[in-house]
Order: sequence, then C-alpha cells, then structure tokens
Amino acid sequence: MNANAAMKQYQHNYIHGGAEAGSPHRLVQMLMEGVLDKIMASKRFMAANEVAKKGENISWTISIIDSLRGCLNVELGGEFAENLYSLYGYMEQRLLEANIKNDPEILDEVAQLMIQVKSGWDGIPQEHHNTTTIK
Repeated sequence: MNANAAMKQYQHNYIHGGAEAGSPHRLVQMLMEGVLDKIMASKRFMAANEVAKKGENISWTISIIDSLRGCLNVELGGEFAENLYSLYGYMEQRLLEANIKNDPEILDEVAQLMIQVKSGWDGIPQEHHNTTTIK
C-alpha cells in the first residue's frame, strides 16, 4: 500500500469508524491513521513552502507517534515491544530531520514504516480486538 492509498483508507475509516468504536485496537489504529494523515499534510505544506504549517503538522505527527510509544508495554511485549519502541523513536528522529532539511523523501520513509506497522496491527484477528492490551 502506498502513502496515498493509506490516506484514502484513513479518510474512509475516520468518517465511518470514528472514536466511538472505542476498542483499544481501534484507538491504536486511529493513531496510526493520524500519523499518515499528518505526514501527507506535512508534505503538502512542504511543497507549498508553508513552513509554519509544515512544522505544526510534523510536530503533531511526532506527538502522535509519542502516544503510540506510550501505549507499549515492554514488560509484557518483550523484545517485540522494545523493537517497536525503538522504531517509533527512529521515526520521531527522522521527522525532525525532515523538518530541518525540508526533505519529503524522509516523510515518505516514515510513512512507509508506519504503513508496515499498521498493516501488522490491522492483521490482528477480530476476536482479539477487545482483548488487545495497550498498557
């Protein structure tokens, strides 16, 4: 899935899914979708040379990723959770670099990483959605 397709899926889910679904699984999905949405917005503002709006959206993206990091339970998730924690940290660092260098390719890199993480999350069977432990 490319970043544009992910954005369209996010828009569809946002309109039709909403936070009212409320399961921990769905809420994490929405955070991941929010990351993709904000990256796409950042790219648009970067292309339009709207520096302030680009910076706001990248900052918002970093905050969302930080929220995802905060959802991880490293004790319960072990090495997998530790690796994901590190990956989220890497994404945050790359976003800062994208902002400083005004580099849309870095934004694409982070979007692709999030798409991969999200596809794994989306693959969790429905019967486990309400039992997914966030913390």
